[in-house]
Amino acid sequence: MGDQGLGPGHRRLAVVTRLRDPAHRVSPRARTLWYVEAVLEALVVMVVGVVGAVLVVPDPWRWALAAAVVVVSATVALVVPQWRYQVHRWEVSDTAVYTQRGWWARERRIAPMSRVQTVDFAQGPMARIFGLATVTVTTASAAGPLQIEGLDQAVAIRLVDDLTLKADLDAGDAT
Repeated sequence: MGDQGLGPGHRRLAVVTRLRDPAHRVSPRARTLWYVEAVLEALVVMVVGVVGAVLVVPDPWRWALAAAVVVVSATVALVVPQWRYQVHRWEVSDTAVYTQRGWWARERRIAPMSRVQTVDFAQGPMARIFGLATVTVTTASAAGPLQIEGLDQAVAIRLVDDLTLKADLDAGDAT
């Protein structure tokens, strides 16, 4: 294959790196919050699904569909929060912010400090009850902001302060 199109005297530098998971997990309380949210969502889906099946689906299939809705909803409510907890990770170095999130599709993002524009702290009502928060790092990227959900509130506050200081020290123009 060679170095076609690179020009005379140009050598291709072969760099082998292993992309590792970011170092930090989110708070274990995030898993509990995600279980509560998943169970509440599953209950709504079950009620709507069972009522819909009973009222709309013809007799031979109505109870089978209602049972399927209950089984699938309960399974999702029990499996997804644990799965999310295993995947969600974050890390901050002197030069970048690393996040990994998702449960079905995994998303791993790395944002250089030089691209950080804003750092936000947010708590919804349920997160506040569990003492959790979300940190959102907005960058000069078309991919949108990086979010670290499920952080202990004190960790999130320290992270916002730390990221703000590191971004301010970086000589980049965040564009």
